Amino acid sequence: MMRRREASPGLIAVVVALLLPAPALAQQTLSATVSSTPTGAPSMASGFVGVSLEYRALHVYTGRNPLAVNPVLIHLLQHLAPGQAPIVRIGGESADASWWPIKGVIPPGGIDYTLTEGWLRLARAFAADLGGSLIMGVNLAAGRPSFAVAEARAFLKGIGRPFIDALEIGNEPDIYNVFPWYRDRNGHTYYARGRNYDFHLFAEEFSRWRAALPSLPIAGPAFAELSWLVHLGRFLANEPGLHTVTLHRYPLRAGVQDPSAPNYASIPNLLADQASRGLAQSIAPYVAVAHAHGDYFRLDEINSASHRGQPGVSDAFASALWALDTLFNLASVGVQGVNFHSLPGAAYELFTFHQQGSTWHAFVHPEYYGMMMFAQAFPPGSQLLQVSAPNTPLKVWADQDPSGTLHVELINKDPSNAYTVTLHLPGASTDAQEEQLLAPSVSSKQGVTLGGQTFGTDTTTGDLPPPVTSSVAGVGGTYVVPVPAGSAALLTK
Repeated sequence: MMRRREASPGLIAVVVALLLPAPALAQQTLSATVSSTPTGAPSMASGFVGVSLEYRALHVYTGRNPLAVNPVLIHLLQHLAPGQAPIVRIGGESADASWWPIKGVIPPGGIDYTLTEGWLRLARAFAADLGGSLIMGVNLAAGRPSFAVAEARAFLKGIGRPFIDALEIGNEPDIYNVFPWYRDRNGHTYYARGRNYDFHLFAEEFSRWRAALPSLPIAGPAFAELSWLVHLGRFLANEPGLHTVTLHRYPLRAGVQDPSAPNYASIPNLLADQASRGLAQSIAPYVAVAHAHGDYFRLDEINSASHRGQPGVSDAFASALWALDTLFNLASVGVQGVNFHSLPGAAYELFTFHQQGSTWHAFVHPEYYGMMMFAQAFPPGSQLLQVSAPNTPLKVWADQDPSGTLHVELINKDPSNAYTVTLHLPGASTDAQEEQLLAPSVSSKQGVTLGGQTFGTDTTTGDLPPPVTSSVAGVGGTYVVPVPAGSAALLTK
């Protein structure tokens, strides 16, 4: 006779677990109050959201024909500054690796890109089609003001004064003696400046370049780090011709190997407050110094992680939530413009193009959706409003535009927990319209929707259909809004 085997308690637990429905994500609740009291900068500047491109990569985005500039690119950039004149910065590392040929002069080894009349025609057509203007980087690393002057004169002649917002002198000179400028064919390493290069030597050079350049608005100092900015007040006092203070910021660094490092490129670190609010607070004192001297402050190169970004982080939906929250934080401390750097093949690239015949195709990466939602939530002339809310991964921002329309942005950077937000809003209790920014998860590289619409894996227009919104009823000034994990919602009333 066979003995009946008893099932083990562990096996029973597994079977029961498989039969039961999967547990729902944790649900959190919070209450937030939006005041009618203004806060932050006086109002949102026109052309606040822009992009930054490299000299040698411009044609990858625009194509090579100035008579047929990539229309998909034009539409995508215009959607980041609807009804405005977009500001595009052209520079990056290639600013100090480019030159306009000077008769009888052999360029140093660090220059490997030659500007041509064809390039100028393309840049002019791009700016004209865009209806915007360009911040043009000029070479500082080569150590010869004549190189920058030749570039500037070529820009004036070939692009035209109406399309030039400013000339930016150099690119990240504070690390000229930290990272090599170039390596020769024998493997020898050359730096743009020697070990003793410091802020004071830079300031002397900047003045020489600025004095030699044609009469155009000047931007700078285009630092990579914050340490030299302690001298910003004195620098601006000695540079009355400076128009725009520029700085570059990346909260994370690709290539860092220590997962415990705060700048390790991971999704949790990108969604942490330090990468958004912390970034904005770290530059707030310098923004105030710039404003005290009557200068604009523009973060004209920014993205999630330096060194071409981190795959699986910079190209994931988490970057959209980071960009959205970071833009609000930067606006709150008085930054007047932000340019997201896009480089072909980089993990943080905003859009990837290819051309078939005369038709352009684009894949729009997740980060762009967050930038586009910000552009909808914070139109020019809008004023941030005071918000009272607990400190949680769900961030609440509010602003009122010149027409009196109220915009409330709810950004849930928690990948695991949904929130139900009870909002107390000023004004009459009319229904609000809700638009959502969603993706399957914060690590998703596709499947992003904004207002129920998506560019999908291929767009030939660069346009989204009108958003699909839902009504949220207000009772006594109170609105209840569920916000899924790892998503954002925009309320408008």
